[in-house]
Amino acid sequence: MSASLPAVIDDWFAQRGWRLRDHQAGMLKAARDERHALLVAATGAGKTLAGFLPSLVDLIETPSEGLHTLYISPLKALAVDVQRNLLTPIEEMGLPIRVETRSGDTPSNRKQRQRSRPPQMLLTTPESLSLLLSYPDADRLFGGLRTIIVDEVHAFAKEKRGDLLSLAMARLQKLSPGMRRVGLSATIADPDAYRAWLAPDGDIDAVRLVEGEPGAPADLSILTPEERVPWSGHSGRYAASQVLDLIDQHGASIIFCNTRSLCELIFQDLWSANDKQLPIGVHHGSLSREARRKVELAMAEGRLRGLVATASLDMGLDWGNVDLVAQMGAPKGSSRLLQRVGRANHRLNEPSKGMIVPGNRFEYLEARACLDAIDDGELDPEQFRPGALDVLAQHVMGVACAGPFRSDELLAEVRSAAPYAGLRDEEWEAILQLNATGGYALKAYDKYRRLVEQEPGLWRITKPAVAQKHRLNAGVIVDNVMMDVRFRNGRKIGRVEEGFGSTLTIGDAFFFSGLSLEVEGFKDADIIVRASKKDGRIVSYGGQRMSMSTHLAARVRGFLADRTQWTRFPDDVREWLDVQSRRSILPEPHELLVETFPHEGRHYLVAYSFDGWNAHQSLGMLITNRMERAGLKPLNWVANDYALAVSSLAPVTDPRALFSADILEDEFRQWVEESHLLKRAFREVAVIGGLVERQHPGQRKTGKQVSFSTDLIYDVLKRYEPDHLLMRAAWEDAKARMTELGRLARLVERAAATMVHVEAERVTPLAVPLMVVIGREQAPGGAADEALLVEAEQALIDAAMRID
Repeated sequence: MSASLPAVIDDWFAQRGWRLRDHQAGMLKAARDERHALLVAATGAGKTLAGFLPSLVDLIETPSEGLHTLYISPLKALAVDVQRNLLTPIEEMGLPIRVETRSGDTPSNRKQRQRSRPPQMLLTTPESLSLLLSYPDADRLFGGLRTIIVDEVHAFAKEKRGDLLSLAMARLQKLSPGMRRVGLSATIADPDAYRAWLAPDGDIDAVRLVEGEPGAPADLSILTPEERVPWSGHSGRYAASQVLDLIDQHGASIIFCNTRSLCELIFQDLWSANDKQLPIGVHHGSLSREARRKVELAMAEGRLRGLVATASLDMGLDWGNVDLVAQMGAPKGSSRLLQRVGRANHRLNEPSKGMIVPGNRFEYLEARACLDAIDDGELDPEQFRPGALDVLAQHVMGVACAGPFRSDELLAEVRSAAPYAGLRDEEWEAILQLNATGGYALKAYDKYRRLVEQEPGLWRITKPAVAQKHRLNAGVIVDNVMMDVRFRNGRKIGRVEEGFGSTLTIGDAFFFSGLSLEVEGFKDADIIVRASKKDGRIVSYGGQRMSMSTHLAARVRGFLADRTQWTRFPDDVREWLDVQSRRSILPEPHELLVETFPHEGRHYLVAYSFDGWNAHQSLGMLITNRMERAGLKPLNWVANDYALAVSSLAPVTDPRALFSADILEDEFRQWVEESHLLKRAFREVAVIGGLVERQHPGQRKTGKQVSFSTDLIYDVLKRYEPDHLLMRAAWEDAKARMTELGRLARLVERAAATMVHVEAERVTPLAVPLMVVIGREQAPGGAADEALLVEAEQALIDAAMRID
């Protein structure tokens, strides 16, 4: 590769008045030196062009057919957007370079053609790449591959999709030893951790770090409510009219929500308050591809003023007309907020404008903590973990589908992938046996025999049908089983989870895709609907909730103890904290405050640990179990990111006994095994690991069928082989993702050393946000009770804020 840009690219830059930025030159230099590279640059810095530029130069200087560059995207929409932005310069320069996308939405005839006559550049996802590698012609397809570009690498590396991609890169490196690995990322806290993940054999020095220009600092603020900051809630719904005013004052806005349900709810709130009939849309991952593309195109062409969205728009889509991003509710992490705000003013030298709409008073503190962290350059911590064994089991089957493999050679290849560098020999043998027999307890069943040892150390699939089933069921995203929502003419609107769909009957209405839809009937796994004016429910979804990051939690704890910070808070937030300090205490950052008090004939315990919703949910189950055995007669409990509240008929006089460290030994294991958590985790790993199939040719299992199959296997393994590979994998998932055991363990450790117990005579100000939720959960339903609920909440607030 020459030392300067080819004339055709040089002229194209000049026509636009552009200059080659330092980080783009740095990526070219890394390619000339045949080095792997990680580019870390702010949104709007031209990361995508910097990633592709060396490939364009190489194809101009050394034209070739066959697959030259793979681009890996976390989102299908991002790959489509990149294709559009990449095709424009290629067409304007008149380059004979073919660029195509490949995902689950790609027609089968195009997929077949891509394998026999691939484009020079293919844009795809980790799942589609893994499937391509499972075909016998993979060595021909990828043998001449020069570069793999992993965009938004921070969205992959720490998750199971990252494990799958890392294993795929190891396979590609074997098929094409000269292949360069390129990672692109927004600002991250620990670039070296990502360099190690990206590198073959974890050799960090093999990956050159290229850093982009910093760009203009973001213009961030917190919305101040027209009245008072709410006591409870987490969505910012109270501010719908203010958010609409912001949309009206800006050219185009994206309104981010943390969940799909909240996305639909906020859209309805905005639409109800939309007196000016501003054109607004909704975008999330459960909408049909056509619905998403429609609003994406409308946004790109400037026909929408506002778009309510989830993480489906967190990354990559380049809309230069967006000049405001609003975050409904707390963002839960500084890196996440920066990524989202980067969607506004997608230009390096202009500040992105963002606003947080806090849902309650605790969320106001979290929002303030988030902005302070960004000002201080403190990003969300990087937490890498060993590669998941269920993902490895799936990858091994994919390799076997492409052709026989030698165990020792494949093991060496797998260990060259950073997440699996520490894979033990016994774990490898367990992976092989899982694919060969299903494991000791299942080896009598022929359906689990997918691999056979043809000769010592040489493995192959047992029959061709195994490959077909593998390709139908491969993937590491295990959503709850979905039902399609369609109009009578067959047009698909999107998908809802089977658990929600099963609660619907003919005539019911629900809000989805910004519409009120009335159920007309059911056909197979489809819900047939028509547009309606009926008031409807908001679609609910399962899945994990985002927890507030540890560094934001530390900052919020700091705010409570540091009165000098309070001058930056609204008057009602300052008053709330001040009365709390007089009625009870505000803990020091290292302390765990536990309050107990009576209220309306019941007794309450509230622990303020700020360790996130998942950890508090787990602790709530464990503590209520202990209270039950102690005769304290617990009634119910609620949790948020900041605290846990438990009600009981008898008072808690010694909370230290409830929080003792031994709660995480036998009691934790017993609770997890008896709860739904372990079975839910096992369902995921059994599907990923290949024990349970989601699809047969021409037929997809229902959620009940998948659950029945996994529950049956779970019960067998729990009884006869509790240390089965996938049982261990399920435990790791349950501990890490579902219960956040690490944060829970630190919480219990802090309780033993620093607990401060306050016995209050009545509810305290800090407890009100949780007590409001308890009150609503205990009240009978119905619109007639709303006035009574409001009255009860005001009485609760008055009692908490009264100083005798």
